[in-house]
Amino acid sequence: MLDDYKNALETTYEEHVSDAKRRARMQLEAETEKLEREINKRLSIGQLDLKRELSRKQEGLKDKLFVELRDRLANFMETQEYQQLLERQVKAAKKFAGDEELVIYMDPSDGDKAQRLALHHNAVIKISEYSFTGGTRAVVPNKHILIDNSFETKIREARHEFKFDLGGK
Repeated sequence: MLDDYKNALETTYEEHVSDAKRRARMQLEAETEKLEREINKRLSIGQLDLKRELSRKQEGLKDKLFVELRDRLANFMETQEYQQLLERQVKAAKKFAGDEELVIYMDPSDGDKAQRLALHHNAVIKISEYSFTGGTRAVVPNKHILIDNSFETKIREARHEFKFDLGGK
């Protein structure tokens, strides 16, 4: 009877030890998963912070780049090449319009060039009420067509489409 009682106690003890080990293993796994989730959460937050900082830096660099572009554009507008560009734009707009009525708008800063271009190309050229940073805009009223070769629009499009290549090449 004593042996049976001893065996029962040993069995109960082994079951208790086994159950305690199982619970400890489960608690360890649960704590490990909890820590992994916490680490992943912190890593994700850190990555988001880095991405935000990178985005801010890129926007700052993009701003500097486009300020420099505007400066170079202002210098270009003082050259003979700019005059030739305006002439090509007027010629292309006239060709596109064909026999249709065409009104070409020039930037107020190009007012000194408008009369010569109008006479040289036999075109209706008006000075715009607002600046579009150079280039031309042409309207074919009967067809409701705008030909926008303004620098402002081209800069806006370039800025919108601009992406930093971080390929590391």
